Amino acid sequence: MPRFPHFTRAKGLTGPNQHTALTTAAALAVLAVGTPVAYATLGDESPAASQPAASSVVVHGKAYIETRLFFGTEHPDGGPVVTDRQFMTFVDEEVTPRFPNGLTIQDGRGQWRDSRGVIERERSYELTLLYPASEARVRDARIERIRDAYEKAYAQDSVARIEERTIADF
Repeated sequence: MPRFPHFTRAKGLTGPNQHTALTTAAALAVLAVGTPVAYATLGDESPAASQPAASSVVVHGKAYIETRLFFGTEHPDGGPVVTDRQFMTFVDEEVTPRFPNGLTIQDGRGQWRDSRGVIERERSYELTLLYPASEARVRDARIERIRDAYEKAYAQDSVARIEERTIADF
């Protein structure tokens, strides 16, 4: 009895032809099964795998901009640090009137290299603003006024700004 009896039932496959057919079938099976495994093993995505099926993609929300501002609390000249009360007063007076729909504040610890090459560390605040992408131009001017106001009020060298486009749904 041959080793792969289901292959011997095909008409005209006997002797060397049967062996060639079996070898070809085995090679194709290895290639068909091995290819996705190779992608997964190597960490690469096949072009087809990187494209989700159209029916499985559901986008909720609209285009928004997420702006994050980083406020340091120490004075460069060694003066007193900005307190929580001072920062919240700044938010109430400078940020909330420009972004009344909402914002998020997080405490942080910051680090950077100053102009003398010294690593500086300080307590900081991260302020996150989220607004429709269609309002980016108007919001940009408001954000720059907030940055300038904080730099002047607390003798800061800068207020860092990071922006990302995103999709948001409320």
